Amino acid sequence: MSVYVDQPVHRFRHMLMCHMLADSPEELHAMADRIGMARKWYQRDASTPHYDVPSEKRAAAIAAGAVEVDRRGMVAVIRRIRASSLASPDGGVWGRDRRQTAATGGPPQHLGTQRTSLDTGAMDDDYCPSS
Repeated sequence: MSVYVDQPVHRFRHMLMCHMLADSPEELHAMADRIGMARKWYQRDASTPHYDVPSEKRAAAIAAGAVEVDRRGMVAVIRRIRASSLASPDGGVWGRDRRQTAATGGPPQHLGTQRTSLDTGAMDDDYCPSS
């Protein structure tokens, strides 16, 4: 099991952003905690749950063991996550994570105006993971 980051190509304000995904929610949140990402930046309601990560945090994730993947590699990860969710009636570990983060007062998703390629919603206006 692993955590994956793609190339930082998405602009958000003064930052260049990438996506961080993992084989399991536990790994994804553990890496986010390790590199200092706030849980409010977790995109749980996106088509594929992920964190949008600024390039500075991406470097920290790679140093902590995240695997760099190209676009095709990220598509393969997304397909695995979606397949595992569809294979279980309750959505598997990702479905349980969505329900748990929603039930524990996780932040509402898609509040602002910036969109990413993995997400049809947007990030909130105070989104600034590098601070």
